[in-house]
Amino acid sequence: MSLVQNRKAKFNYEILEKYTAGIVLRGVEVKAVRGGHMSLEGAHVSLMPKILAIKKNAHRLSLIGATITPLQPMNVPSGYNPVEARKLLMNDKEMDAIEKEMKNKGTTIVPLSVFTKRGLIKVEIALVRGKKKFDKRETLKKKDAKREIDRVLKGGK
Repeated sequence: MSLVQNRKAKFNYEILEKYTAGIVLRGVEVKAVRGGHMSLEGAHVSLMPKILAIKKNAHRLSLIGATITPLQPMNVPSGYNPVEARKLLMNDKEMDAIEKEMKNKGTTIVPLSVFTKRGLIKVEIALVRGKKKFDKRETLKKKDAKREIDRVLKGGK
């Protein structure tokens, strides 16, 4: 079941490959995400190379720019930051594959959606390449044509 969608991602980017990652959240954040109080607008995923992550004793994947507003603002711990970076959990093999693909110029990682799977909250991330302006226009033309065909088939003018 999808909880949050990044609607602009499919319009602004050409999706090359999709992956699923777990996300590390606090209890307050879990309730807020399940209640739909999360926004992926402007969010992206940061990938730290394996060697640097080992040296710094840090996590390799981080979700940056996603906003989780509290479900109950009065019950939030002091110092809570709704836009802080959150750790993403994936297999090392998948992260190595993503790191290999990221070496191509113009590719980035963006979150597409947040959903639940067997009671756990997961993030669908995608390796993407930015669309050019004419590609976006082409997408809009196709969308308008489809809308027009659907309207005519439905019996409208």
